[in-house]
This record gives sequence, structure tokens and C-alpha cells, in this order.
Amino acid sequence: MSEGQTLAPDADRIEAIARATIAKLPPEFARHLGDVVLRIEDFAEDDILAEMGIENPFELTGLYTGLPVGSKSVDHSGTMPDMIHLYRRAILDEWVETGVTLEALVSHVVIHEIGHHFGLSDEDMHALEEMVG
Repeated sequence: MSEGQTLAPDADRIEAIARATIAKLPPEFARHLGDVVLRIEDFAEDDILAEMGIENPFELTGLYTGLPVGSKSVDHSGTMPDMIHLYRRAILDEWVETGVTLEALVSHVVIHEIGHHFGLSDEDMHALEEMVG
């Protein structure tokens, strides 16, 4: 936390960090993210957690819902938009536990979820994270 900060960062702060991370992406990534919706919620919904087999909502910091870029076709028109969900309370909990900066943590989660959008491997996501770093 910054000096004098007495309240946990709110959803607007998390979103600002996420959008700043997206703005730093190379153009070949950024041009495919225009229609992706960014949602900041305190926790994942219970049905999402159950579907993923997660009992503790603090264990899920982010989620990508939608189809990877290479899997899209005209057959998918009319479907829900691709979304990156960031779960504020889980992020804040990890932030406190790990001691990394909030910016670094949110950036890591955002890039991981963007990686799912592009169908990237963990290795590719790590390289993208270093690029944005």
C-alpha cells in the first residue's frame, strides 16, 4: 500500500492497472483485444467456482471466458463477448501474501488471461509478461 493509504484498492484502481497493462501490449496483441470486456468483481460466482472445482474463492484471481482468437468463426456470432474477469478480493489477498507490487500482480493476472484469449502457452505468456514488464 502507498503511504497514507487506509483503504484497500477498489475495483476502479484494479481496472486502471489492468488497462495500463493492456495499453503496453505490442500492437499485434492489442488490435485483437478491442471487443474483449474487462470485468472487475470481488469474487468469482459460486457456479464458476464449482465448475472449476475450486472451493475457496480466494484461489481464483482471474478468468478468461470466450473462445481463443484462432477458434472463432462466423458460426459463433451472437454469442457472449469474450471477457477477462479479475477478482479483486482474491488479487488483494495474494498481494498481501506475496509482497509483490499490486501493479505487478494485476499485470501478471491480466497477461495470463490475455494468454488464454490468444491460446498461448505458459512459456509464451511469461515472455509477453517480460515484454510488458
